[in-house]
Amino acid sequence: MFGQHGLNRNPKSWPVVAAYTLLAFLLFTQSRLSIMADEKVAKTHTWQEAFELLGISWKSDGTLKREIQIPMVNATPSATDPNSPPVALSTDIQLSPKSKAYVRLYIPVKPPKDTKLPLIIYFHGGDFVLFSASTVIFHNFCNDIASQFPAVVVSVEYRLAPENRLPAAFDDALNAIFWIQSQALGVGGRDPWLDYADFSRVFLLGSSAGGNIVYHTALRALDFDLRPIKIRGILLNQPFFGGVFRTPSEIRLKEDPNIPLYMCDVLWTLALPPYANRDHEFCNPISGGSYLGRVPRLPRFFVKADEGDPLVDRTTQLVQLLMGYRVPVVYRYNRGGFHGIELQNKTAAQNLYDDMQRFIYSTRVTDDEESRAAY
Repeated sequence: MFGQHGLNRNPKSWPVVAAYTLLAFLLFTQSRLSIMADEKVAKTHTWQEAFELLGISWKSDGTLKREIQIPMVNATPSATDPNSPPVALSTDIQLSPKSKAYVRLYIPVKPPKDTKLPLIIYFHGGDFVLFSASTVIFHNFCNDIASQFPAVVVSVEYRLAPENRLPAAFDDALNAIFWIQSQALGVGGRDPWLDYADFSRVFLLGSSAGGNIVYHTALRALDFDLRPIKIRGILLNQPFFGGVFRTPSEIRLKEDPNIPLYMCDVLWTLALPPYANRDHEFCNPISGGSYLGRVPRLPRFFVKADEGDPLVDRTTQLVQLLMGYRVPVVYRYNRGGFHGIELQNKTAAQNLYDDMQRFIYSTRVTDDEESRAAY
């Protein structure tokens, strides 16, 4: 069913009831192993270990000190060095004089003059707790997308937990979309770089925690009239989800060097609302909650997962949920791999870029997609 070339599906063969029956059965049969895994993790790892791995510590005022040595870089608004030309141009735009909210806007070095480019709204990873739109690995990711697709990219700086617990990041994401809508309408003028954007071809893209933000933001956006912008598709790269009961991939890869299970548990405790467990809808989208009724109205999805990622089963469950509601899905399941592979492996990164580019550029807009995109 799953493979390198996406999902082969017959919508009529995937009724919602059957999908939920399958998921309920899987959760029930996994529950005993899950409890045992929880106990083992609790006995062998501590919060201090997780904090050391994450490079964080508590300050006296209850906020976090973040010490991970991944540099942040400035935007590159012009090609000033002929010996080292930028991959793409970028500039930071403050969204409000009353807050630190900003976006980093990217365009190709030589954008086409007579063709509008798709607009991609990007949300970086970092498990809701770490990093920034200006962190070099995500800056380079957006540079590559803007240059190769080509596209206009808006990378969103959102508030981090635990200082700002969920849904703060979702609120920031939605506010960024409202800002883009105001740009499309020309309210108060428009940034000249956004003149290259096709506001009728907007895509939401997120990696890891950013994928979680994209999913929930897309659902929230359904409540608003966003015209003239139209969200044509959702792209999730190894989205960060969880749940109380462990999946087989979480158990199999509980000591994964990139995103071990005990570290995920600590991160969710820091990110979720106080007293919420991992079956809260912000963490576990198949657990129910207020969003499920909106799922059938979502536009098409591109979802990418890797066999060596502890979160891969969570991603598969989400794909099954979407399919159960007859949401069009392209699922790219890669053998091997690991969480964040595209940030460390150039071949994996290029494969991801190629897949996402095809998703964005190749599909003709149908009447059904037109209605889905009319937020």
